[in-house]
Amino acid sequence: MPGLKSGDIKVQVEDENVLVISGERKREEEKDGVKYLRMERRIGKFMRKFVLPENANMEKISAVCQDGVLTVTVDKLPPPEPKKPKTIEVKVA
Repeated sequence: MPGLKSGDIKVQVEDENVLVISGERKREEEKDGVKYLRMERRIGKFMRKFVLPENANMEKISAVCQDGVLTVTVDKLPPPEPKKPKTIEVKVA
């Protein structure tokens, strides 16, 4: 996400399992006396959606933007413990 500030990027969770990354890239201010013939970066709004697996921990999602790279970390829930068999005592009738 080069050219974007961390305040321009929004990371949300919708419908309990959809990760949405959205934002808006605005036109850079032109410097005095400099005219651009071509801009390498597009401007405008963007949005991407990702479906998260069932074992994703929605409470521990973190996002870090550093040097134009957005890193989103989604932790997994621990696997459920196997159920222990229940022992039933056999009585004499």
